[in-house]
Amino acid sequence: MRILCIGDIVGKPGRRVVSALVPALRRELSLDVVVANGENAAAGRGLSASTAREIFAAQVDVITSGNHIWAQPDIIPQLDSDALILRPANYPPGAPGRGICTFGGLTVINLMGRAFMYEIDDPFRTADRLLESVPAGSPILVDMHAEATSEKVAITWYLDGRVSAVVGTHTHVPTADARLFPGGTAFVCDLGMCGPRDSVIGVDVEPVLRKFLTGMPTRFTVAEKSRAVVFNSVLIDLDDRTGRARSIERVDREWSNDEQG
Repeated sequence: MRILCIGDIVGKPGRRVVSALVPALRRELSLDVVVANGENAAAGRGLSASTAREIFAAQVDVITSGNHIWAQPDIIPQLDSDALILRPANYPPGAPGRGICTFGGLTVINLMGRAFMYEIDDPFRTADRLLESVPAGSPILVDMHAEATSEKVAITWYLDGRVSAVVGTHTHVPTADARLFPGGTAFVCDLGMCGPRDSVIGVDVEPVLRKFLTGMPTRFTVAEKSRAVVFNSVLIDLDDRTGRARSIERVDREWSNDEQG
């Protein structure tokens, strides 16, 4: 099984680069499943019903998310009705939606870290509970949406040999540490993003500088005038018999904004 995991999609530039590149990558890389984090897809904050439709139309199979999943109110009812849009599974009971789904033989689990994030339920024990319902040896991908690199590495050691891959999201910065753990679990600390290159992790530079220089509240906007858009992802190849990863490699592209038309 060949899986493409795509980093946080940021605003319109991110959605457009995904629409432009994913269909061709599915053919070029012989992909079986495409998973993308969509939690910044709607104007840089959250996922809306219309942006979810746009991402699925780009041949993405499963959309994961993170701490901004509640930012766009119209997506909340859809979290209960659409099994392929996930929110972190370790939100407390009673939160809309789900944090686990299966598509094309791949089980996808969405978790969120707690270090420098929100005080929600324990992602480690949540993973234990969810894995009880998945047959041993099944292909399992975990999107660990977290700030702290240590937390992402730690949960990978905790799940090594029990899941096929753990991919980090949230920071929008692609990391150069893709590797296989001893038990056969593929890992990368952060996928990166699909969004404007000439930006501060996807948003316009000037408001961010103003915030740092003055400490005053500032509204951030997606850097839609960036000269280029980055597409950050990893390709994971799994052994269908064992569910263990055979390889993980970065698939990163840069797309000229002029190509958007």
